[in-house]
Amino acid sequence: MKVGYVVLYVTDEAACLQFWTTQVGMIEKGRKQAGPFSIVEVGFADQEFSFELVPLALMKDNPNGLDLATPSIAFRVDDLDATHAALVGAGVQATEVGAPTGVPSFAFCDNEGRWFAVLGA
Repeated sequence: MKVGYVVLYVTDEAACLQFWTTQVGMIEKGRKQAGPFSIVEVGFADQEFSFELVPLALMKDNPNGLDLATPSIAFRVDDLDATHAALVGAGVQATEVGAPTGVPSFAFCDNEGRWFAVLGA
């Protein structure tokens, strides 16, 4: 697994995007639509790592009970099913592989109840 990005749950997407780009010096690396919401990925031009700015309103149903006050870390893997099987085989609590936001993924929980996303590369 490699860290793909960290999700920041935001209340004002435009102001947050302006902060990270104008004031911190990141660039917009991507944008996708999730219904009426835009999810923007920002990061430094010379680095793979990025933040994904996710509107809190998009998470109103919060299917995995995530703590939306803290950032979420998303990992990228080449083989989603094999990674899922390996984690579950090691006794890690994990959701089923699915695509609730349109991206094939699953989530797993650490020993203190924090959830992490795993996405196919």
